[in-house]
Amino acid sequence: MNVLLIENNANSVLLEKALSNNSFDFLKIQSGSAFSTLTKECSPDVIIFNLDTPSEHLIADLYTLNQHNPLPVIMFASHCCNETINKVIKAEVSVLIIDGLTGVRINSIIQVAIAKFNQRQSLKDALEEARSQLEDRKQIDRAKAILIKTQNFTESVAYHTLRKLAMDRNITLGEMARNVIAMAELLK
Repeated sequence: MNVLLIENNANSVLLEKALSNNSFDFLKIQSGSAFSTLTKECSPDVIIFNLDTPSEHLIADLYTLNQHNPLPVIMFASHCCNETINKVIKAEVSVLIIDGLTGVRINSIIQVAIAKFNQRQSLKDALEEARSQLEDRKQIDRAKAILIKTQNFTESVAYHTLRKLAMDRNITLGEMARNVIAMAELLK
């Protein structure tokens, strides 16, 4: 497993030793470096931060990273106030450990972070799928309304016509609905 280790903390030797003892391949850089660029280049499986206190800039970078290239993120911090903790959680850091770095637990911490990250990604995927289905449903209803209005179809006939057209063209019902809507707008 590839780990990107980003740190500015005096306890770095303990964390490095724990990673080595658990057979993790890791690349160590100092905090403040452009970790988001390095993340794209080295494709780590996990990012670990070992910091005194997470900065506002780092939290903003983590939020951006999560939007474009989500990864499990573990953060060890020596100090954190409640406001910073809330911001770190909103940036979707998988595990935040404050003043509790011990080498014995690093393997289990990484496994928990990965499991939590995977669960969160599954929930995001399910939410996106539900949003997509809802949008398709809206488009299908709109296309049916167009067919009812322009062709004097019943709702059932309009739906079955859309479905048959979609099957004949080997596309989804939502795509067919968008095609009908686009054609209707073109012919206005």
